[in-house]
Amino acid sequence: MELLLLLIYSFFVWLIFFKFKWLPWNITSQVIVVTLPVIGLTMMILLLNIVAPSSSDVRVINYVVQIVPRVTGRVIEVPVQPNRLVKKGEVLFRIDPTPFLNEAAALKAQLVQARSKLNEATARLSETSAGVRELGESLKAAGGQVDAVAAKAGLARRRVDQNRELVAAGAGSLFDLERAEADLKDLQAQFESARASEAQVVQKLSAQSQGDQASVTAAKAQIAMANAQVAGVEAQFADAKWKIDESTVYAPANGYAINVQLRPGSTASQFAGLPVMSFVETEQWVIALFSQNELRAIEPGNEAEIALRTYPNKIIRCKVDSIIWATGQGQLPLSGTIPTVTAAHVPPGRIAVKLAVEDKGLFLAAGAVGNGAVYTDSLRLLHIIRKVIMRVGTKLDWLILKLH
Repeated sequence: MELLLLLIYSFFVWLIFFKFKWLPWNITSQVIVVTLPVIGLTMMILLLNIVAPSSSDVRVINYVVQIVPRVTGRVIEVPVQPNRLVKKGEVLFRIDPTPFLNEAAALKAQLVQARSKLNEATARLSETSAGVRELGESLKAAGGQVDAVAAKAGLARRRVDQNRELVAAGAGSLFDLERAEADLKDLQAQFESARASEAQVVQKLSAQSQGDQASVTAAKAQIAMANAQVAGVEAQFADAKWKIDESTVYAPANGYAINVQLRPGSTASQFAGLPVMSFVETEQWVIALFSQNELRAIEPGNEAEIALRTYPNKIIRCKVDSIIWATGQGQLPLSGTIPTVTAAHVPPGRIAVKLAVEDKGLFLAAGAVGNGAVYTDSLRLLHIIRKVIMRVGTKLDWLILKLH
């Protein structure tokens, strides 16, 4: 672009000083003619780098997921094709689930047995509690009988006293007195019998309560043990079912399976350091790296353009999504030695700007590189110069400069 401006400027200089000779060609005019483009181009470039900064390092980055199986086993099927689009949820590969199915069947039988033991312990506790409740009801009945007989005996005693008073006064019958005394003796005998029955029930309840208390304690201990055993077997059974589910590995997102190392018959290990394939998701980041002093006017939402070498003579329109205000140089590892700054993938002094491509259906190859520019909200007239530079540069991508 600068060369084009110089050629246009030279053409007008030729017209003014040589073709039409409107101005004399002397030392003064020569100094002015040479100085003007230098100062003008310098000012234009300085302003252009502020209001429409460019980047020669634009990258297309994809998320990459290292596929590691969660269980170890023999691979029986690998339906995925390398470097072919895979939809989320499609099967990547299957591990033989037979060992996990056998383990689940054995644990299911153990679970049935453990639950049976729990039911037996619960029934035993219920029986023991039922015996204690039955004796309690018997004790209540014996107590009620004692109270009833005591009430009748009290009434009979008052009748004896009344008959004695009547006989002493000559107004009562001796036969009635003797019958009242006989009834009182009979009720007293019944009262003593009821008291003896109540004492017997109390004794039985006391003796059984001590035994039942030990039985209840033992039954509760058995229930607790059975509950723990059921919980343990249920956890193992759930783990076995999880292993069965994990024996089939699905695509985590839309993408491409690359570096597929599996074949039916090979063994897939759950070791995290040994991925069996790499999965490149279709979700992408497009970033442009700028010098730190070029970011002063860039804001999210600014218009942007990129030109990738995979698409010669094509301008891809974008929007500034965000500025990634962090780089690898922002980390200072602490150790027993002097802290050092480790090498980063981003060149020193650069900040990444994330761009959102407007054409969502455009295929961008992971790892594609190119140039780009961001058009800020200042001095929009100068944006035309940057756009021309971008379009001239992308036409040069048609050239393949190789000597072989």
